[in-house]
Amino acid sequence: KPQLVTGGESFSRFLQDHCPVVTETYYPTVWCWESRGQTLLRPFITSKPPVQYRNELIKTADGGQISLDWFDNDNSTCYMDASTRPTILLLPGLTGTSKESYILHMIHLSEELGYTPRTYCCANTEDLETVIHHVHSLCPSAPFLAAGVSMGGMLLLNYLGKIGPKTPLMAAATFSVGWNTFACSESLEKPLNWLLFNYYLTTCLQSSVNKHRHMFVKQVDMDHVMKAKSIREFDKRFTSVMFGYRTIDDYYTDASPNHRLKSVGIPVLCLNSVDDVFSPSHAIPIETAKQNPNVALVLTSYGGHIGFLEGIWPRQSTYMDRVFKQFVQAMVEHGHELS
Repeated sequence: KPQLVTGGESFSRFLQDHCPVVTETYYPTVWCWESRGQTLLRPFITSKPPVQYRNELIKTADGGQISLDWFDNDNSTCYMDASTRPTILLLPGLTGTSKESYILHMIHLSEELGYTPRTYCCANTEDLETVIHHVHSLCPSAPFLAAGVSMGGMLLLNYLGKIGPKTPLMAAATFSVGWNTFACSESLEKPLNWLLFNYYLTTCLQSSVNKHRHMFVKQVDMDHVMKAKSIREFDKRFTSVMFGYRTIDDYYTDASPNHRLKSVGIPVLCLNSVDDVFSPSHAIPIETAKQNPNVALVLTSYGGHIGFLEGIWPRQSTYMDRVFKQFVQAMVEHGHELS
């Protein structure tokens, strides 16, 4: 069974009553139970439900643009009035987009519930705050939730930790969050993890910034950036410089959500697997979670990083998908019980 860690009896009881999946035993796919196998296979083995997005560009205060992909769900029979239809903001991982299979599954599950999901890939909490207020302003009467996966979850928790209860969001969920960026980086630099994950993700990051190379040449040495062999080297040469941090240690300290968890002011459920090489179990802030009545950690023994595959042939939904669906439905339909 997963370990359920909460800072208060009421949230624990609420989850057991309305989100029972968090107390069910999770059985990983028997031929793919190991952490790295779950992590590597999930993008290839899970289906990609067809989703038609509507894109919106919104302007930021500094003159930049943010791209939002909307799935309007106008065929919803449960919530026919778009102004009160529950809205879910989905934040993908480090190099993810709205076309990731785990995001498409969340969109599909939100559609089944009759909600309006939209996805967004953000760089810092200021951009995220802009998006949250923009989406809320369009449908201020609609229940509004957010879910973040991997780095998307880190951004979401950092935003919630900074803003406390003064957010338009009624609840949030995170999946496979890296709690301590130093510990994550150290784990991913172990030889096998570097070979399987770190180097590939570094090349993805390099590719994404190289497309817009001309925009960055005045601030960073792009040739040096393109020679990075790990995420840490990329962050030292590019990310920390672009966001104005004095050192990479300053950036990694600021990016780690573990020290902000105590200030989260709305109900948040966080699913992690203790065998996740991207988020080592020793860095999961269990004691901090016990001190905040708004936080629930759900910790499984297996699942890897955004894996959580189950069943003999795990094409369809995963344990993570089931947690997402039950939790958002519980908050929309029964969230008043927590207030």
